[in-house]
Amino acid sequence: MTLRSNKRWVLIAPVAATALLATGCGAGSDDGGSAGSGTITVYNAQHESLTQAWADAFTKESGIKVVLRNGDDFEMANQIKQEGSASPADVFLTENSPAMTVVENAGLFADVEDATLDQVPPQYQPSTGKWVGIAARSTVFVYNTGKLTEAQLPASLMDLADDSWKGRWGASPAGADFQAIVSAMRELKGAAATQAWLAKMKTNAEPYKGNSAVLKAVNAGQLDGGVIYHYYWAGDQAKTKENSKNTKLHYFGNQDPGAFVSLSGGGVLKSSKHAAQAQQFLKFVTGKAGQQVLQTGTSYEYPVGSGVAANAALKPLSELGAPDIDEAKLNGPEVVDMMTEAGIL
Repeated sequence: MTLRSNKRWVLIAPVAATALLATGCGAGSDDGGSAGSGTITVYNAQHESLTQAWADAFTKESGIKVVLRNGDDFEMANQIKQEGSASPADVFLTENSPAMTVVENAGLFADVEDATLDQVPPQYQPSTGKWVGIAARSTVFVYNTGKLTEAQLPASLMDLADDSWKGRWGASPAGADFQAIVSAMRELKGAAATQAWLAKMKTNAEPYKGNSAVLKAVNAGQLDGGVIYHYYWAGDQAKTKENSKNTKLHYFGNQDPGAFVSLSGGGVLKSSKHAAQAQQFLKFVTGKAGQQVLQTGTSYEYPVGSGVAANAALKPLSELGAPDIDEAKLNGPEVVDMMTEAGIL
């Protein structure tokens, strides 16, 4: 089971939400009149523990309370799209950027303030400025060291379509993580090449539910390797190594689709009734204090803002050889259609 699959969908109807805020905060405390008071609602598709740490630190610093509503990337993106201008959300946070583009393409994001964008290098934000990177995760090939030597590792993610890899690798195709990777492949290699790769994946790869399940299968020797994000492995290594002790990570590098670095995104809703506080929260998350939560916490995701270095246990972002992709162009819904056509979903 993935870390994300543990999330609870706790969306409250707008009337109930209003009652909740009035009870919890006191009448008149959420009038949006001051950037240093009130309450904001964050639709959160990031890990609950990570965003809770951001929220707690932000509230301690600013006095602004944060209500989290937790769900999955596309679940929450589609919820915001359905709610439109009536959405109670002030901020939307995701694990992967394709869900951000769903909301952006619906015209529902406000511009991110320049002071926030200035904290994040251009390669970690979309060209449009409608949202900003808040964290990052690297695509990796985790492999069983008893099954593969370094010389036997695939040079490219595209190589996994070769018949020699049939039945030897796995992935979690139903997850937003893997769909983001395929979105990057489509952007880099084109739709035709990606569709052909997916057709071979249908016969070559073993499907699992969640990156953690892929990691466990590789560690147990059920698979030679698997495509996951780096932090599943790093998190297990930091604990008991129960599900990763027989494995290592292979970084494709060389601007390969398999070196894709996926951005977690953050954006302020155009319909926010508390825009100043929402922008303040996003500035905090991408600022030094917010990014240090990534550096010192247990999420093992990469900081992308304010010059904060990654956790020392991680390979530096600068050494990953990631491809240059405008993540505003990653088309999640189209990739889901392609994967469905290939019989993977």
